Amino acid sequence: MDGKIHHQRGDTRGRKRLASAILRAMRELSIQLALLNHRVGARLDLNDIDLDCLDLIARHGPLSPSALARRAGLHPATITGILDRLERGDWIARDRDPADRRAVVVQLRRERMAELLGQYAGMLTAMREICAGYDEEELEVIVDFLRRVASAGHDATEALAGGSAR
Repeated sequence: MDGKIHHQRGDTRGRKRLASAILRAMRELSIQLALLNHRVGARLDLNDIDLDCLDLIARHGPLSPSALARRAGLHPATITGILDRLERGDWIARDRDPADRRAVVVQLRRERMAELLGQYAGMLTAMREICAGYDEEELEVIVDFLRRVASAGHDATEALAGGSAR
């Protein structure tokens, strides 16, 4: 029985080491992606938040400005300034909502998105090569892990947004 307990403790220590390694790797990934986005933004004269908003519109759009503000966790007045800047740069168009002509929706200008995506071509190629080294089952585990981490990040952000600053 002592051998079994030692074996379990070894597993616990190994799991703790691996969990710590995952956290360190996630922090490094976060930093590297932030640096990549910052570099892309500098080349295209976009702020980091501009890139975030463009990504949100690409994934969930067309969006009303208020829906974009909610998704970005920003005040509507802040979104107005961002959208003004993106519209001046010809990144987005504000159009009447076909469902409610009084409302406005924000859409990407597709012709500009190729320029933006081109800046990420090196990273996308590297990611495809990395994924090629994993089998389908391993990729499913990675996708599940990343989705669960993203969901935890969303929940933590929402909890902070709903709580008071300390």
